[in-house]
Amino acid sequence: MSDGSRFYIDGRWVEPVRPGAEIAVVNPATEEEVTRVAAASPDDVDAAVQAAHRAFESWSQTTREERIEALTAVREAYKRRIPQIAEAMMTEVGIPRGLAYGGQVLAGARHLKVAMDALAQYPFEQDWGSTRIRREPVGVCALLAPWNWPMNQVTCKVAPALAAGCTTVLKPSQLSPLSALLFAEAVDEAGLPAGVFNMVNGAGSALGDTFATHPLVDMVSLTGSTAVGGVVGAAAAPDIKRVSLELGGKSANIVFDDVDVEKVVRSGIFGVMHNSGQSCNAPTRMLVAREIYEEAVDVASRAAADVAVGDPTDAETFMGPVAGRKQFDTVRGYIQTGIDEGARLVAGGLERPAGLERGFFVRPTVFADVTPDMRVFHEEIFGPVACLTPFEDEVHAVELANATDYGLSGYVQSADVDRARRVASRLRTGMVHLNGAPTDACAPFGGYRKSGNGREWGVFGLEDFLEVKAVMGWSAP
Repeated sequence: MSDGSRFYIDGRWVEPVRPGAEIAVVNPATEEEVTRVAAASPDDVDAAVQAAHRAFESWSQTTREERIEALTAVREAYKRRIPQIAEAMMTEVGIPRGLAYGGQVLAGARHLKVAMDALAQYPFEQDWGSTRIRREPVGVCALLAPWNWPMNQVTCKVAPALAAGCTTVLKPSQLSPLSALLFAEAVDEAGLPAGVFNMVNGAGSALGDTFATHPLVDMVSLTGSTAVGGVVGAAAAPDIKRVSLELGGKSANIVFDDVDVEKVVRSGIFGVMHNSGQSCNAPTRMLVAREIYEEAVDVASRAAADVAVGDPTDAETFMGPVAGRKQFDTVRGYIQTGIDEGARLVAGGLERPAGLERGFFVRPTVFADVTPDMRVFHEEIFGPVACLTPFEDEVHAVELANATDYGLSGYVQSADVDRARRVASRLRTGMVHLNGAPTDACAPFGGYRKSGNGREWGVFGLEDFLEVKAVMGWSAP
């Protein structure tokens, strides 16, 4: 793997324009620094954007078949690095072994394949009467990826952008540069033309504005917090750049009284604790029918106690640490807020998990009797904290579910399929899971309101990177 001292620009590993600035990579399970990587300056960003700009004219004119061939080569090179990428994610953000080698690293290969399949079938040209409608690549795309699902988010941006014919500059999170360096190595091995894919490391706070205001950047795609999305969107606004945002969430999990309470509530709690609660679509607000509410609280408390928290390298660990000191302090701050607001603490709390005196470990925490006026009800915590609230009827459940500024995902649990579908249609969210349905990698991923304005995955992710052109008079009327 690259030692992290260089960036991938214009088909080569290059030294920083101004060497010296570095980012420390800290293992969140041990709080120990494991390495340092170079931090880009605006000059490095400019070099990467210039390379992408030069490459765009030729790459945008490649055929569908040529781009599929290129993505196939990237995917094969990526698959050869799966063990190294999984180990890197375990080290840099504390992802447990089972998840790192499973859903996390395999998501990258999946999104590359999904993008290829979308490209293979996509109708880039259609006729409407005598007018030809063309879909064309946006241009140079700055791709700003988060740390919580490193390869999922890198690939679901890079793959559709390249499939669309765009050229790219990737900036992964400063917390997860090691897995991204391995991805860049895979792209390099695949032999894409120089400048089509570029990557620099650095802090988003230092470089986000540079990307958003660069005159040669045509589009910014960002996954991150709602606050950061607002800042980047505002910075890009004067140039009228396209900005695609996938942001936060506070998803409701509505549990009606006709379900298997033990099974559904237990699954819901483990869904919150999955990835240490650091998923934007986590079902963190469990809204439960009044008739089964106290039973659900009991199940939730027991389920949280059963979550295996520990060393990410241990195959038995279900939940590792949160990603870093800042996240650790934020999550614990929200737990204190929930206590101060009067929510009933039924599992977890501020103490560290037993036997884990070092590392950024948080106890799986469950609050009951959470009301809509509480911050823990409507603000994104992004940690292993579940909030339970009773509802009186279907109308009340929908009202509570929509009582947030976010609108990413929702979950509905009911033996009455018609009711589940009816409720799904009333949720102000970009996605809804009915009765434990898994995520579909070909379905659009994105949300309403402060959860963002773009869509990723599959055909919808491809379309995010396309412009629409009408050519009138293409054929005789």
